Amino acid sequence: MEVLTLERTLTELDHVRLLSLARRQRPGVAAAAIEPLLDACTVVPSRQVRPDVVTMYSQVLLHDLASGLRSRLTLCYPADAEPAAGFVSVLSPVGCSLLGLTVGAVARWSTPAGEARAAEVVALLFQPEASGDYAM
Repeated sequence: MEVLTLERTLTELDHVRLLSLARRQRPGVAAAAIEPLLDACTVVPSRQVRPDVVTMYSQVLLHDLASGLRSRLTLCYPADAEPAAGFVSVLSPVGCSLLGLTVGAVARWSTPAGEARAAEVVALLFQPEASGDYAM
């Protein structure tokens, strides 16, 4: 079942860190993509974020709507990104599209070649806050 949503939830810590990161970036596509999300999201204390929300360093299971393939990704900061190992930057198109979504929501993004992509968040395999880590 596809759930379309534009509502995003971020923890206070993620919001502060990402706002700082966006302000340090050179003006461009990455910063331009995340700033509207930061302005429009609902911000909650880390201890109050629901366990089905994609936060920083969450590991998600995705179902590609076009190919039917499933993939596992971990949302991280640019310095920790290793796409081949499944660590995607929050400033990448797919990373930005995942941030703050809930299980069942559909992430939509464009590839660098301009191809539209969509994937359902099937499960959160790990969320730091749900594991008691409120400072990750």
